Amino acid sequence: MAAQQRTEGSALILPTEFPQLKNDTFLRAAQGKETEYTPVWCMRQAGRYLPEFRETRATQDFFATCRSPEKCCELTLQPLRRFPFDAAIIFSDILVVPQALGMEVVMIPGKGPSFPEPLKEVEDLLKLRQKVDVATELGYVFQAITLTRHKLEGKVPLIGFSGAPWTLMSYMIEGGGSKTMAKAKAWLYRHPEASHRLLTLLTNVIVDYLVGQVAAGAQALQLFESHAGHLGPEQFAEFCLPFIRSIAKQVKNKLREESLPVVPMIVFAKDAHYALEDLAESGYEVVGLDWTIRPQDARRRMGKGITLQGNLDPCALYASKEKIEELVKKMLEGFGSQHYIANLGHGLYPDMSPEHVGAFVDAVHKHSRHFNKSC
Repeated sequence: MAAQQRTEGSALILPTEFPQLKNDTFLRAAQGKETEYTPVWCMRQAGRYLPEFRETRATQDFFATCRSPEKCCELTLQPLRRFPFDAAIIFSDILVVPQALGMEVVMIPGKGPSFPEPLKEVEDLLKLRQKVDVATELGYVFQAITLTRHKLEGKVPLIGFSGAPWTLMSYMIEGGGSKTMAKAKAWLYRHPEASHRLLTLLTNVIVDYLVGQVAAGAQALQLFESHAGHLGPEQFAEFCLPFIRSIAKQVKNKLREESLPVVPMIVFAKDAHYALEDLAESGYEVVGLDWTIRPQDARRRMGKGITLQGNLDPCALYASKEKIEELVKKMLEGFGSQHYIANLGHGLYPDMSPEHVGAFVDAVHKHSRHFNKSC
């Protein structure tokens, strides 16, 4: 993967000579090493709950923002200026991958992402790019990662990410969000061979995309299988799990081949309770959990060798600060002091109070330090 470079003003920005990392707690936890306290970050931590985010985004189309390395860098850094998070996650969107395949995606205010021409028939697969040069199509993401690594000044590690194949496939067929994913699931039943072809194509692009993010400076990677809960165990085993496994294996092999850091990888398969044991053996160092499973049950089923991430109900942040602290303390006790990264069970919502997000982060640091001292 060729190193990306860009200029900011007159300075050349290269994915080299990054500032020394000052806080490696998140990476240590992800690698299964001991930590002095529990690291914490939030999915969608760069988002509309921050007034400065809304101000930055006010005059620009969503995907135009995604294609601006400077804007992505700024939005990634904003929550770090407010809260002592232990990791940053690059501001982008999972649907840049379908765009790289040649599909049009627009973000409609109040509705969300929309595909003007979704995949309807098997023949529509021929309209997709069969070979994607990720450096050309997604180089703006790599540039944003490189710029952000430098601007972070080593404060915390930077996470890169991608949507997983089934989740991306479901958007590409549904044409946007869906409560049932009936159109996409119909493909799995009616066109299993074509579904495998599409999922394989997506897997190949995602692998190159994630490797490119590491080459650009990402220090960890998360794979979002956000729509896993729409499938039952049999469909998950055929149309999700093999591709999730393949991505982890291929990414790590390519990182070694290209003499790049083999960074820790996180898989987050929302609502896939039936597959926890499979996810624990899927090649990822960290498994993210949503809020509908008890930490003790997940730990018992998955063993101590896997780092778990999660899983406070995002809506808990609507509670009082005192209640948030109480719920965080209970969550930490459930997961234990090690092999754990605190997070929400899904992303932050736009109408959440920044003060309550801060209360969540502070409670994790406060009680995990106390918990470790008492162990």
